[in-house]
Amino acid sequence: MDLDLRLVRYFVVVADELHFGRAAARLHISQPALSKQIRRLEGELGFRLLARDSRHVALTPDGIRFLREARVLIAQAARMMRPEDAGLRVAHIFDLDTSRIVVDAFADRFPELTVIASSMDSQRQFDALVNGLLDIAILRVTPAMTAGHPSGWRHRPLRLEPFWIVSRADDPAAESTSLLDDTLEVFADPRGSALFNAHGEYLAALEAHLGVPFRWLGNPGTFDQCLARMHRAPRGARLLEFESYALRYRRLGMRVQRPAGLLPVYPWSIAWRDEPLSAAASAFLDVSAEVTAGRSWLDPDSSTPRWQPSSSGVVHAGHDAR
Repeated sequence: MDLDLRLVRYFVVVADELHFGRAAARLHISQPALSKQIRRLEGELGFRLLARDSRHVALTPDGIRFLREARVLIAQAARMMRPEDAGLRVAHIFDLDTSRIVVDAFADRFPELTVIASSMDSQRQFDALVNGLLDIAILRVTPAMTAGHPSGWRHRPLRLEPFWIVSRADDPAAESTSLLDDTLEVFADPRGSALFNAHGEYLAALEAHLGVPFRWLGNPGTFDQCLARMHRAPRGARLLEFESYALRYRRLGMRVQRPAGLLPVYPWSIAWRDEPLSAAASAFLDVSAEVTAGRSWLDPDSSTPRWQPSSSGVVHAGHDAR
């Protein structure tokens, strides 16, 4: 029997989500079509991979074993189909600057090495990384990633990126403002939407911590789209935005204020597969560590207590927030 790698990839996504609806959304196919393909794979194998009823999906013992081998198979297939000198594959998230800064530093140090950069959100980066389609991911590591994949990859903190509050150019100027002064707007998709992702998960946790509802604006994507939305916004708009974007807004005349009382920070990590590294990947990790240290990325300059989702909730300034 010849295994269809496409069906194997479908199974891996279902196994990650343990929910056919979410898996189908990630794969951009319909839920009935996905169910049909999984049944086809089980028929070809001759054993059940999933135990499912109207409310739950779980891996069978054979499914657990097959999943472990499926991840190895998919990663190996990706390596086999890739030319040896194809370049180092990394990813970035829209126009945010964390990965760009690291890639620029790497390119300055090793101009002879090719970097292939793609735009993906954190979950897509993670999927691509564990399936052998990326060499380096720069993303937010979520509890679901570490729980679903306890081995086969490694990661370390790269940056704690502060959030700032952006308002229109004709709004009153101030150095700082409380997160609780008025409604905050966020460029993200809320929980329950098809595009809810790691960024939305972070913001939902912050919303719950503050105890006030955000105004969720969806995710326009690029900075230019976000800027256009801010130009259309009424007076008094308060956008909670990554520092990467906030400083660009300020250069274009928008008001930018530091949060007072509590500073949300976004935990970016760098991740790689737990296998012998190429010389280029090893060099990239070394450069990323130098950039983190040189820019004090893990210790943002602020006397305000920092916050990120964690078991303890608040991480105080000056403390390692890992």
